[in-house]
Amino acid sequence: MKHITTALGALTIALTFTALPAMAETRPMNAQDLVTLKRIGAPAVSPDGQTVVFQQTDTDPASYKRTPGLWRVPAGGGTAVRIADLPDAGESAPAFSPDGQRLYFLSGQSGTDQLWFLDLTNPAAAPVQASTFKADVAGYLLSPDGRRVLVWGDVARDCPTLDCDAGGDTSQPGPGTGRLYRDGTGFVRHWDSWETPGTYSRAFALTLGTDGRVTGDATALDGPPGTLTGDTPSKPMGGAEEIAWQADSRGAFFAARQADRHEPLSTNLDIWHAPLDGTAPHNLTADNKATDTLPAASPDGKWLAWAAMERPGYEADRLIVQLLNLKTGQKRALTAGWDRSVSSLAWTPDSRALIATAQDVLDTPAFRIDIASGRVERLKLAPKGLAEAHVANVVPLKDGRIVFTRDAIAGPAEVLIAARGKPATALSRANADALTALTPVESTRFSFAGAQGATVWGQIHKPAGAAGKLPVLLFVHGGPQGSYNDSWSSRWNPRLFAAQGYAVVSVDFHGSTGYGQAFTDAINRDWGGKPLEDLKQGLDAALARDSALDGTRTCALGASYGGYMMNWIQSEWADRFQCLVNHNGVFDNRGMAYSTEELWFTEWEHGGKPYHEAPDEYEKWNPASRVAQWQTPMLVVLGEKDYRIPYSQGLGAFTALQRKGVPAELLVFPDENHWVLKPKNSLQWHQTVFSWLDRWLKSGK
Repeated sequence: MKHITTALGALTIALTFTALPAMAETRPMNAQDLVTLKRIGAPAVSPDGQTVVFQQTDTDPASYKRTPGLWRVPAGGGTAVRIADLPDAGESAPAFSPDGQRLYFLSGQSGTDQLWFLDLTNPAAAPVQASTFKADVAGYLLSPDGRRVLVWGDVARDCPTLDCDAGGDTSQPGPGTGRLYRDGTGFVRHWDSWETPGTYSRAFALTLGTDGRVTGDATALDGPPGTLTGDTPSKPMGGAEEIAWQADSRGAFFAARQADRHEPLSTNLDIWHAPLDGTAPHNLTADNKATDTLPAASPDGKWLAWAAMERPGYEADRLIVQLLNLKTGQKRALTAGWDRSVSSLAWTPDSRALIATAQDVLDTPAFRIDIASGRVERLKLAPKGLAEAHVANVVPLKDGRIVFTRDAIAGPAEVLIAARGKPATALSRANADALTALTPVESTRFSFAGAQGATVWGQIHKPAGAAGKLPVLLFVHGGPQGSYNDSWSSRWNPRLFAAQGYAVVSVDFHGSTGYGQAFTDAINRDWGGKPLEDLKQGLDAALARDSALDGTRTCALGASYGGYMMNWIQSEWADRFQCLVNHNGVFDNRGMAYSTEELWFTEWEHGGKPYHEAPDEYEKWNPASRVAQWQTPMLVVLGEKDYRIPYSQGLGAFTALQRKGVPAELLVFPDENHWVLKPKNSLQWHQTVFSWLDRWLKSGK
């Protein structure tokens, strides 16, 4: 495996220039490029396999307004053309009707997000609004027979549809603006918003008339009040992958977690079945108290597949594919012997296999899982000579071809198509011209012996053809169960940082994903131990491997857990770096334990108990208790709407630096959450970070 992956890394370098040929003159990439490059979404394929439609989001280079639109291209290749194109709002989430006569999508043209469609039998037809709910439609799924549609959005639990006048808990006291959260409630606030008492993300089944519009009474998937109360899809990240029609269109499967006083401590997402005949939904996974998600019903109606974890309270446990025989009720773990965690599931049209994606040593390729044997086969879907990088949004076709998106550190996602055993070809080229004008990036994969002698992987990125010594940036990923794999990022983008004249080094330390579950688990109760040792040895290994890296000029940067590591480095590796950048990082484990929203996270990571029962577990790796040793200049960035790591954590770190007299800056975004999402804020973020890095690594100060 080591030899194979190293070879892929070498190919990535060589073919960076093949994919992005250097022009007579190229220029370094800048932050304006990052925020204005086009963003490609999940593709939809017509039932006959001849046409692909995908979402593309454009950003105006002056106003920075983002507008999603729909583009159509022949599956055999050709020029993509814009379709629908409503004048006052964008279009997103395309889906073909099963008969191929309509293309549905979401649009805010009417003032709220609603379901629309194009009549594909009439090329001159204008888009038609298919729904008129009072609430926004957050997503939808067409039934296999094309006669019904599932729609979901935020609405009161006692509302029978998305069309209620009143929302939330009508028993709230007045007349002020206060929200009363009663004993036994679930989340008070989650991710970046305060919860509205009594309101949840809920899904409903409705009829599609012969004219293509939504009609008739709605059937709620969660049943009548008192049956199930919770969000479906789950918040904050859930989407259409958590809902599935059964093959005969008479019922649906969905993932949901009970919203009660245990919800902030629970990862117990379950798979439910809603018959849509007026009876209550049934919990299919009640025996598993850990996460069950990604329901996928086979086209032949025989099977339900989903992904399940084993350990309650652990959000990064291995997701094993489970299979339920819908006729006999027999369950089996299909991938119990495969030490990888699936991130998506899609059935082949013949119902004989699943196509799954999963992280695997710096790549996220697709795998074919045979239903009969459980055999897992890694698919080669990348263009000729390139690494798989990051494959997503997989759509298997009847003739064996697969449509998908692929992104890499070299460039953002594009839509591709591949026949089995043949290299993929691009169907979209949204950013080809823009990327060709930019200086390419060279990426090298390397491995070394990390903590306890384990093999640890890392990457080095630098501008192609750079001359002389380059200052070094050490990127530390968040999660902490995550990876700086070969994928594009709109926030922490190695290519953009390298373009500023730096070498970017990243290390997938103990706790990272894509290397087996034991490696991921190794960070538990050891936040400042093995991961820090891996970072130290990984940086040394990168410096020894590449003589162009200047180890005397180094800064480290990270967000979330990566931001925690910046605070930990302050005392445990204080003399190594000229500067640090801490974005929304944990500063005080005690404060974090009582102020974060998803309590299961902090408690699992520190031994499974709340702070008051095991304070020593939290204090062992607490940066706040080691401020006396802080000495490295640090830029602190925080978002006021971050409820995962509340902004008081960043304020604490900045105050500590100020009281110590250590050079520091604080950048506060009042309208951002755990991430920086708005284009203008992204530009400001990059300008501030680049200025900070240049001050300590290039100006000689």
